Amino acid sequence: MRFRRVFGDDLPRLLKCYNYGDRVLSESSFHSGTQTGGTMSTAANPYQSPQYSIAAHAEADERATFISRTYLHLAGAVGLLVILEAALQQTGLAESMVQMMGRSRYSWLLVLGLFMGASWIAESWANSSTSKGMQYAGLALYTVAEAIILMPLIYMASLMAPQAIPTAAFATFALFGVMTAIVFITRRDFSFMKTGLMFAGFAAMGLIVVAIVTGFNLGPIFSMAMIVFACAYILYHTSNILHHYRTDQYVAASLSLFASVALLFWYVLQLFMSRD
Repeated sequence: MRFRRVFGDDLPRLLKCYNYGDRVLSESSFHSGTQTGGTMSTAANPYQSPQYSIAAHAEADERATFISRTYLHLAGAVGLLVILEAALQQTGLAESMVQMMGRSRYSWLLVLGLFMGASWIAESWANSSTSKGMQYAGLALYTVAEAIILMPLIYMASLMAPQAIPTAAFATFALFGVMTAIVFITRRDFSFMKTGLMFAGFAAMGLIVVAIVTGFNLGPIFSMAMIVFACAYILYHTSNILHHYRTDQYVAASLSLFASVALLFWYVLQLFMSRD
């Protein structure tokens, strides 16, 4: 196998370090923050604004514009992620990052910690009520951070199971489409899921920390559970777009969806890699 030829006897240690559950640590930090309103909120109602109405109560044209802008920004973030990832894979940084992880499993905790910090900053910027430029800076920062955190996984997949990358991308797109259709067809408000998702995220974080410290591989079953978790977050954020976001919050809304889509792709790719 080419991957073993590149890293030799370090392969088992690298795979243990890069276990199947490590990503949710960073995503749970992002999703447990102020996803619905953030710094744009008011004390009485996190979505209320004297200038903009909640999408659910807005005029049809205003609501349609908000939704189209949200998904256009999501598509732009995904496109930028693909471009950045392709460029990063040509730099040699991915191999260096994987080797660093192989030397110490605790280095991955450091990487995740930095990603969590960047996610928090990006979310705060994207929810800025004073500067549209700051909102776009938040979305751009998160996209760059996402490209970096995905870099070693994409590199390992390209060596171990290159066919898994496009397959995982297609599966992610299909699952996202199904979750989106469920919300738009039923018009159901899934905001009631927030507490359950938060506690599930913290439980997963505990398992991940234990797995990293002990070197235990959480395996494909955990990946499947996290795929369900990511799909639930897509339902949650999509329903917030229809029912709770204000019509000026399309950048923050797209960032929330983008984080959930990236989380879903992460675990779908890990699952497909485990089958090869």
